[in-house]
Amino acid sequence: MTDKRALRLHLRAARADFEPHALTIPDALRGRLAPGLVIAAYVPIGGEVDPAPLLAIARTAGCVIALPHVVDRATPLRFLDAAGTLGNGPFGLRQPAADATVLAPDIILTPLVGFDRRGNRLGQGAGHYDRAFADHPAAWRIGLAWSVQEVPGLAPDPWDVPLHAILTELEWIIAMPCHAPPAGPMPS
Repeated sequence: MTDKRALRLHLRAARADFEPHALTIPDALRGRLAPGLVIAAYVPIGGEVDPAPLLAIARTAGCVIALPHVVDRATPLRFLDAAGTLGNGPFGLRQPAADATVLAPDIILTPLVGFDRRGNRLGQGAGHYDRAFADHPAAWRIGLAWSVQEVPGLAPDPWDVPLHAILTELEWIIAMPCHAPPAGPMPS
């Protein structure tokens, strides 16, 4: 299946039919958590993996949690301090207020529609996370997904930024990227 729209529909249906399981947080991830480290996460929607168990461990380790703040499809997302009250954002998102403190993430947890073992990801299609990855190239990029969202291979676009790792209910996958980070600007 090469049509991204059709693939998104197929994978969203598989995700919706999947019975969620508990995630086991790997030692490789626990070992990176330290006081003051900024973890960018998200509030799940539409069957996305809930990062709450991982965030509880991160908070215990003294990490600071940031959440994405989205304005619209074209505006790059910003990661804002999650300590305040969350409000409703576009696309059904729960997010910090626009005036919350902007944080630069050390680790970015991203929801996935689909993924492959090379670290290619299929997101919602607006490019928000690819632009965020390009804006924070030193951040460790981790996708969270259910195993039913894995596909044999995704054809990355030139602006796609690969993940470093993927966590599913079954395993911790260290990605083997097959393409370089983006060289040009992201489409709006």
